[in-house]
Amino acid sequence: MLRKRGSQEQLVDREVLLDLDYTGEPQSATDSYGSLQNGSFIPPRFLTAANGDDDDDPIYTHSYNPQTEPITPPKGNYFKDGKTKIDFVLVWEVKSRRKRRSRGKSQGGAEEGAAEEAAQEESRSEKKRAMQARLRERFIHHLQNAGLLLEKEESSSAKKTIHYLKLSAPWDVLIYYAEELCLRAPLQAQPYPEFNTSARVLEKLYVPNVMADSVPNRPVDYYTCAFRKSKMDKFLGSENQETYFTNTQRHRIVYEILARAPYGKRKRAEVGVARLLNEGAFTAAFPLHEGPFELPDYEIQPEQLNQRQVLYHYWARWSKWYKYQPLDHIREYFGEKIALYFAWLGFYTAWLLPAALVGTFVFVSGIMTMSSNTPAKEICDSGGRYLMCPLCEMCKPWNISDICPMAKVGYLFDHPGTVFFSIFMSLWSVTFLEYWKRKNATLAHHWDCMDFHEEEERPRPEFAAMAPSMEHNPVTGVKEPYFPEKARISRMLTGSMVIVIMLCVVMIFLVTVIIYRSIVSVMMYETGSSVLRTQAGNIANISSSMVNLALILLMGQVYTALAEQLTKWEMHRTQTQYEDAFTFKVFIFQFVNFYSSPFYVAFFKGRFVGYPGHYGTLFGMRNEDCGMGGCLIELAEQLFIIMVGKQLINNMQEFVIPKVKAWRQKRALASVRKAQVSHEPQRWEQDYELIECEGLFEEYLEIVLQFGFITIFVAAFPLAPLFALLNNWAEVRLDAHKFVCEYRRPVAERAQKIGVWFTILEALSHLSVIVNAFLIAFTSEFLPRLLYQYKFDNELHGYVNFTLAYSPPSYYSNSSHSICRYKAFRDENGSYTLVYWELLAVRLGFIIAFEHAVFFVLRAIDWMVPDVPESLELKIKRERYLAKQALADNQEALLVSRLLASGPASDTPNKMRGACHEGKRPAEGGITKAGPDILSTDSSGTP
Repeated sequence: MLRKRGSQEQLVDREVLLDLDYTGEPQSATDSYGSLQNGSFIPPRFLTAANGDDDDDPIYTHSYNPQTEPITPPKGNYFKDGKTKIDFVLVWEVKSRRKRRSRGKSQGGAEEGAAEEAAQEESRSEKKRAMQARLRERFIHHLQNAGLLLEKEESSSAKKTIHYLKLSAPWDVLIYYAEELCLRAPLQAQPYPEFNTSARVLEKLYVPNVMADSVPNRPVDYYTCAFRKSKMDKFLGSENQETYFTNTQRHRIVYEILARAPYGKRKRAEVGVARLLNEGAFTAAFPLHEGPFELPDYEIQPEQLNQRQVLYHYWARWSKWYKYQPLDHIREYFGEKIALYFAWLGFYTAWLLPAALVGTFVFVSGIMTMSSNTPAKEICDSGGRYLMCPLCEMCKPWNISDICPMAKVGYLFDHPGTVFFSIFMSLWSVTFLEYWKRKNATLAHHWDCMDFHEEEERPRPEFAAMAPSMEHNPVTGVKEPYFPEKARISRMLTGSMVIVIMLCVVMIFLVTVIIYRSIVSVMMYETGSSVLRTQAGNIANISSSMVNLALILLMGQVYTALAEQLTKWEMHRTQTQYEDAFTFKVFIFQFVNFYSSPFYVAFFKGRFVGYPGHYGTLFGMRNEDCGMGGCLIELAEQLFIIMVGKQLINNMQEFVIPKVKAWRQKRALASVRKAQVSHEPQRWEQDYELIECEGLFEEYLEIVLQFGFITIFVAAFPLAPLFALLNNWAEVRLDAHKFVCEYRRPVAERAQKIGVWFTILEALSHLSVIVNAFLIAFTSEFLPRLLYQYKFDNELHGYVNFTLAYSPPSYYSNSSHSICRYKAFRDENGSYTLVYWELLAVRLGFIIAFEHAVFFVLRAIDWMVPDVPESLELKIKRERYLAKQALADNQEALLVSRLLASGPASDTPNKMRGACHEGKRPAEGGITKAGPDILSTDSSGTP
């Protein structure tokens, strides 16, 4: 007979759990946590209940007796009874006392001062360990009062003992917190929706879809509503207590208890397992993976694979690079937040395919039309006709025909097709974001997150530990740690000054790279080699780009660590506020860090050169000028090296670093493993050897920076989407392998969107329109050629001479220099010609026309593409109707029974009308995945 706890006892448990000032009497020696035997534990309250009722359910009086039960490890994540599920594991390590004593003896023979200092250090260490033990005991005492079942395991060696505390939530705890957390409950199964547009298109065309894969054990899709204990009979599967709640739901419930459970006083906000992890009382807290990821040696049916094996075999392997991602399986195993990241990454990668095809076509068309490039022909055929001015004070004049190869190659990155591709990518980026909003809405509805809003968040553990005072929370009315808003704003302003200083450091490094490039160019010219002299600009640009990439990666690591400390110092109350502030800081810095050099080459290099006899200088060196191939080819070289180099380095890091961390973790636990050779390692021991999940911040940042490269400077590098596509194919599998094979299982988190990253993507897409307009207008040769074709010659004959000016007489009359040419629209006195002003007007007019035309089309796309698909809106309405029909009779009967109980029968019609008029009829709200909940109850569980 299942013995339920009384409502009064349950209420006491809840008050104990939520009251940070609760100080219960210590348990007796026989029942206390310190008396736990390996693999057995009886919570005191349940032990008392068991003594009063012999028929109590063994799950509540969990005690494993090795004399009466066989010692055989159960299959799966269960307690030793083979029935109680393990929902969470807490781990802590204790160094062996024998080891510490031997160390103390060895130090006894040293000098007296050193021995005394070592003894003091040992004493401080002992006090810290004793304090951590007390914190653990208090914390676990509150977990017992919350109703969790506990079982302890130990793994010992000569050096240390590792304690594993396994936690399980019984049925009454699960249903209590399921209602409090508003978990979704299934009402009715529905057909699987098809989310892949490509699959629908291929099906209509009767083309075999090689990307489809038959993944076993796909989660069932349900119509759902918020869980209510009073409506259990309406929910599918509620008769089976073992399988009703999914493992991820059980993990969320237990983690909620762990996050709320206090271990000390309210005054110090000593609450939650996260802060205990920071204090060192626990070394790890994690839910367990669903068994090994490797497939067994024997043949097995796909339906018999565990969830982790399904994800590995059908998703994380490299051979599945061209298959659809099993998003429902990912969501079921890791939760909506991680599933949304992989859904967004896969959606973005799929949209890169048309962009890569168009970009490759534009690049190939440039190769095919290279022979028709008249200006390059004139340069190659000019011989000694155009004697160019020296590029440095010690250099000699040179013939423009020397740069014939660069003039031909420059056409690949500066031809009319690149203008078309810039417009295409501007439209592509906004269309991609609009359709992602539709995809996001569909997934949020499918995963029951469309109406999800984060609850009132608890203070972060670090905030609670460092806050100087306590104040009442205006929402909850509970006293909690408080930090004055004025002090926070003051710290944020100070942090902003640090950010500005770091950005100035980036600018200093940029100037250093510019000077390095100038020095290398001069060194190449001084060698006297004709090959090095003609390729001096390329050699300097490529080598400086590599140096710049190294500085970028170095500064990125330094600043990320600095931004983390600054964000902690700013004392943000909640984790969401902390993450948003940290994301903003890091992205602003990384934006300047990665894009400052391309911005300099695109818009500043060659703008402040001056003219012969009046050259501009920087630290005594002449300002840089663009090569005769134009600045776009130099920009393309920089983008290729920075973007592709960063991707290769990041992928190598993602492949190597987790393996190194895992090796270090296994090495640290090697002595314990050797001492346990007599038995096969258990699941919790194997998961403890994995590395802690590092979250999604670095993953999002890497892809968002990539999005900036393929949109902002796409006019100079049409192949950027192709390299991004190749990188993302590898990125999906690398990330999948990390989460499935190398990370401990993270706690499943709910999420409705990808958060602040979408706002950043929108800002980048709009910035790309402006940047590409200026890039085409001021950096490309497109408009000067267009003006020359309109005014002089449609075939561009004589264009090279048109773009070259003669050096002023003062330059060669007062020195040994002869008359030479340089690229500019100036007269013999160095003043700008009328053509320069005409061209400037054309450039400004192009920018205005380009931006207005593109932004108009973007607004039209935004208006024509609704954020929520029409089919989804109809589906939501249909679900509301079905939910009302399903529960209307029940709600009517319940309402009538209430009214009959509260007054005479003659008043019933009037009361019913009054109730409906006041909006009290529950069925009016509807039950949908996205709509309002009609099964709301008060705290007593009554509708």
